[in-house]
Amino acid sequence: MVRQLDIEQHPAVDARDEFDEKREQDIDVIETENPPRSDQAVGGGLDGDDGPTKPALPFSKARCIGLVATVTGASFLNTLSIQSVVIILPSIGEDLSIPESRLQWVVSSYALTFGCFLLLWGRIADIYGKRSIFVLGSAFVAVTMIINPFIPNEIGFNLFRGLQGLGAAANVPTAIGILGVTFPPGKAKNYAFSAYAAGAPLGSVFGNLIAGFIASFANWRWVFGATGGLAIAVTLAGILFIPPPPPHLAGKDGLHALKSVDWIGGTLVTAAILALLFALTEGNVVGWGTIWIYLLIVISVLLLAIFVAWQWYQEKHMTSKPLMKVSVFKNARFSAAMVIMALFFAAFNDLIVSATFIFQDYQALGALQTTLRFIPTGASGIITAFIVSHLISRVPTWWMLLFGNLSVSVSCLLFAIPIPPDTSYFAYGLPAFILSVIGADTAWPSLTLFTSKTLPQEDQALGGALINSMGQIGRAIGLAITTAIQTAVIARDRGVPVEQSGKILPWEAASLAGLRAGIWFNFGLGLCCAIVVAVYFRGTGIVGKIEKP
Repeated sequence: MVRQLDIEQHPAVDARDEFDEKREQDIDVIETENPPRSDQAVGGGLDGDDGPTKPALPFSKARCIGLVATVTGASFLNTLSIQSVVIILPSIGEDLSIPESRLQWVVSSYALTFGCFLLLWGRIADIYGKRSIFVLGSAFVAVTMIINPFIPNEIGFNLFRGLQGLGAAANVPTAIGILGVTFPPGKAKNYAFSAYAAGAPLGSVFGNLIAGFIASFANWRWVFGATGGLAIAVTLAGILFIPPPPPHLAGKDGLHALKSVDWIGGTLVTAAILALLFALTEGNVVGWGTIWIYLLIVISVLLLAIFVAWQWYQEKHMTSKPLMKVSVFKNARFSAAMVIMALFFAAFNDLIVSATFIFQDYQALGALQTTLRFIPTGASGIITAFIVSHLISRVPTWWMLLFGNLSVSVSCLLFAIPIPPDTSYFAYGLPAFILSVIGADTAWPSLTLFTSKTLPQEDQALGGALINSMGQIGRAIGLAITTAIQTAVIARDRGVPVEQSGKILPWEAASLAGLRAGIWFNFGLGLCCAIVVAVYFRGTGIVGKIEKP
C-alpha cells in the first residue's frame, strides 16, 4: 500500500540523481522495522475504527501508547534536566562554594556533551540497534543523575552533569528513530510524533515547576533525585515497551558494529561542536574581547568544513557509510527545516530562561512564586498537544509552522514592550506563556514528522540527532547572543565596562532594560523563523495527511 506525502517538491531539488530518487521512494513508502503480525487486525487505528482504510498498528493499542509515552519521556527528561537546574543554581553555588562567574557551567556542561555527541550516537543507534542504545542511554542518565548531588566539589559535580548529557545524547535522537520505523503513515504516527514533540517544551516548563516546588519545601538535592527517578522509569519502560527489531533487521553485534561507524567523521563533528559551544558559553564569562574565543570559533568552522568534505567524499567515492549524508541537504525544504529548528528553539528556550530571571532575579520572587507562574503553561501545553495531533493530518504544514512561530514571536513581544513591571502577571505574563507553549507544541510536531518522512528508514535515528543538534546549537548561540545583549545594555545604563556589569538587581531600571533588550532579540528570531517558513514551505501540503487506498 502506497502512502503519498502531499508536499510539493521545491524547484531546488528537481535534479534526479541517484540519492534523490531513493529519497523520494523513502518519502512515498515509509517501511517499518516491526511489520504487523498476521494475528493482528488490519484496522486497529488509534481512533478505534476497524476498516481496510486504516494502517495496522504494529502492536496492541496499549503497547503502542506505552511506547509513545516512553520515547516522549526521554525528550521530556532532557529539557527538564536543563531547566530544572536553572532555578536551583543559587543554592548549588552556595552549598558547593561555586563562584557566580562559573555557576553557569552547571547547566553548560550538560548542554555541551549533549550537543556534541548527538550525531555520533544517532549513527551508532542506526547501526547497532535503536532499542539497545535507548535503554543504555536512559540507564546511564539515571545512574549519573542519582550520584550527582552527592559530589562535594565543583569539578566533580560538573563532570557528572556532563556525563548526564552524554547519556541523553544517546536516548533522545534514538527516540525519533524508534517512532519513525515503528509506525506506518497514518493517524497513529501523527499522534505519536505530536506527543513526542510536546515532550521538549513541556520539559522546559515542568523543569521550573518540579524544581520550584522541591526547592521550596526540601533540599535542592532532591531535584536530582526526582529527575533520576524519572530516568529510571524511562529505562524500565524502554525495556518493557520497545520491542527488539526482527532478526533480519537487527543491528550488528560487538566489534563488527563499532568498526562500521565513521569514527573519523564523529571525531571531527564532535570536536567542532565542542569548540563552538565552549566558545559561545565562555564568551559571556571572560568577555568577547578575549582572543582565544574567536580562535576557537574559527577552529570550529574549519573542523565543520573538513567534516562536510569528508562526508561528501565517503558518500561519493567509498563503500563505507558516512556519519551524515551530505546529499540530504539538496532538499531545500529539509535544510530550511533544520534552520527553523535552530531559530525556533533559540527563541522559545531563551524566552523561558529570561522569564525565569525576570520573576526570580528582577522581581525578587521566591522559587515557589516563580513556579506558580509556570503552571498554566503545563496545562495549555498538554491541551495543545492533543489538539495538534488531530490538526496535523488536516491543516497544511506551512500554516502550522507559521502559526507556531508567530505565536512565540507575540509571546516574546509581550515581555519585551515597556509594560510597567508591576503590572499584574495575568495581564501579560499569562497570555505570553500560553502563546509560547501553543506555538512550540504546534511547530515542533510538524518539524519532527517532516524530518522523519523525508529521511529513509535506515537514517531515522540520525534524523533525530540532526534535528536535536540544530535545536541545541540554536539554543547555545541564541542564549549567548541574548546574554551578550543583556550584559551590554546593563553595563551601558550603569555606566561601567561590560566586564564589570554585574548581576541582575531587583527592581533596577538597568536590569530591566537589559532583560527586555535580550527578549527583543528573541522576538527577532521568531520573525526570522516565520520568514523562512513563508519562503520555503509556502504551498506545501499536509505532512500528516492520511490517504485513502
